Amino acid sequence: MIIFLIRVAIYIGSAAIGLLVASWILPNFVLTANGFIVAVVVFAVVQTVLSRVGSWTASKFAPLAAGGVGLLSTFVALFVAQIFPEGLGIHGIDTWILAPLIVWIITTLGSWLLPMVFLKKRLAAKKH
Repeated sequence: MIIFLIRVAIYIGSAAIGLLVASWILPNFVLTANGFIVAVVVFAVVQTVLSRVGSWTASKFAPLAAGGVGLLSTFVALFVAQIFPEGLGIHGIDTWILAPLIVWIITTLGSWLLPMVFLKKRLAAKKH
């Protein structure tokens, strides 16, 4: 159970970092301090649900499309997160193209690398 909670915290942290990086790099990606928590939670929940469903579907019907599922689910999660007022604003086609790519790269790297750092000892202890 603790490993699961650590993984959830890692993913939410990765989502927060991804959104912050996108807001620093892209001038038309606006993330307000008041809505930051809401944007992160909404993004993380929607992206998790969509990526699970999309990964299952892609692995069953089109295994080669599995990589694009994460990028597409990131795009949709950003769209849903920006619907909530005072949290996230994405303006311009170029921002809509670059933001999902940036956030997807950050969350993917975070979800892949951070468990190696934070769960290494726990997973090693669990194997023995």
